[in-house]
Amino acid sequence: MKPLLQKLPLPADSSFVLVDFDVPYFETPWHFHPEYEIVLVTKSTGRRFVGEHIKEYKEGDLCLIGPYVPHLYRSHDEYYKANSTLKATSIVIHFNDEFLGKDFFNLPEMTHIKALFEKSTKVLDIVGETNQFITKKLYDMFSETPTKRLLSLLAILDKIARSNEYVFLTSGNSFGTNIKDAERINKVFQFVMNNFKDDIKLVEVADLVSMSESSFSRYFKSRTNKNFSEFITQIRIAHACKLLVEDKIGIADICYESGFNNLSNFNRKFKELMDISPSAYQKQLLKA
Repeated sequence: MKPLLQKLPLPADSSFVLVDFDVPYFETPWHFHPEYEIVLVTKSTGRRFVGEHIKEYKEGDLCLIGPYVPHLYRSHDEYYKANSTLKATSIVIHFNDEFLGKDFFNLPEMTHIKALFEKSTKVLDIVGETNQFITKKLYDMFSETPTKRLLSLLAILDKIARSNEYVFLTSGNSFGTNIKDAERINKVFQFVMNNFKDDIKLVEVADLVSMSESSFSRYFKSRTNKNFSEFITQIRIAHACKLLVEDKIGIADICYESGFNNLSNFNRKFKELMDISPSAYQKQLLKA
């Protein structure tokens, strides 16, 4: 499936899109769109790529993503198996900043929401009571009248704008957001996701997108704000985190299963990215 400039159809009775996805796995590739997006994962686990940010996602994760910020939710490998009975579900809202008219958010009463729109370029990961409030609102919206649904969206935006229960996921810098960029980056992402346990050579990835090694290195850094080697390390550490949570194999085995060739390097890279050792990370999560 090719990456795309995504456009969800607008319902006849609404000025914004509200969708309840229920699929075997999240299949939309690295993509972007001019609309703001609120996305709540209601079932599924996997890896979330938002701008330069990479992290495991789980049920209950809630984000506000700004316009043209590239993103990808990729379910874990077990969701793609032929005999899998797993489901990936989410609630998604798409809207633009003129869905209530060109000047609505320029009204003095909307100053805080307009400021929120500016923050959304950094992508908000929403937690705490604010997350709980919005989660309930999103579920309720499907049984509401069109007018009530519109008021609920405004209530959600007002709640986020007045809250401090979120963290920013990206730097807010611009990323590669044209179709050609998306096609190239998605091809690289798919290759790395399929091969991160192996020793990936820069030359083979550069060849994949018909570029020289030096050109590809510059290109990748300019589009993702990270070196390609850093990207691979993040994918490997994200996979290690998943295995640590599952607690089915020892840390030494997790090291090699995640694509690292020695335990000391694994421990060092893990602590650099997670600010904690693999064993402490596992103990912390298993206590929760």
